[in-house]
Amino acid sequence: MNHLQDHLVIDLPSPVQKGKMSLEETLKKRESIREYSSKPLTKEELSQLLWAVQGTTRNWGARTAPSAGALFPLEIYVVLKEGVFHYSSKDHNLVRALEQDIRNPLAKAALGQDCVREAPAVFVIAAVYERTDRKYGNRAERYVKMEAGHAAQNLLLQAVSSGLGAVPVGAFHDEQVRQVLNLPVNHEPLYLIPVGWKR
Repeated sequence: MNHLQDHLVIDLPSPVQKGKMSLEETLKKRESIREYSSKPLTKEELSQLLWAVQGTTRNWGARTAPSAGALFPLEIYVVLKEGVFHYSSKDHNLVRALEQDIRNPLAKAALGQDCVREAPAVFVIAAVYERTDRKYGNRAERYVKMEAGHAAQNLLLQAVSSGLGAVPVGAFHDEQVRQVLNLPVNHEPLYLIPVGWKR
């Protein structure tokens, strides 16, 4: 992860699509891990995790998580020491959104949780409700939140399969998180998921 801050766009290596751990082993080993070493994640590890959470699986753009009407309302950000990066599913790359390390203010917005401050990577799942609302109206919020749960579980299981630890965090002040991340006004943060090597 050297010199990520020097690049506006970071191309990610292709994700592996055959792992060394069975789904059953992964499910059995999944647990919430809140303490991490400071060892950063590699580009390969980030690539695999990002693909698991919202990567494409078909030429037409299908994703790893099911999406009502294939409308894909989720936006994924990853917070690293080098800054905040937005994930492009279509191009499987990261686009820098902020240059500074915002893990301390992000942890403050998350009620002071150390796991958010200490993890080498914090994945943010945000929702753009309008994409689903156009088709599903008052059911949209339900469908989007279900989709976010599917995507989060994919990320948690991929972390286990990769030998990493992770924890889903829902306790945070939405507006503070949006401000710290400088999210567009229509990107509603739903999950913070710290990921790293278990301490």
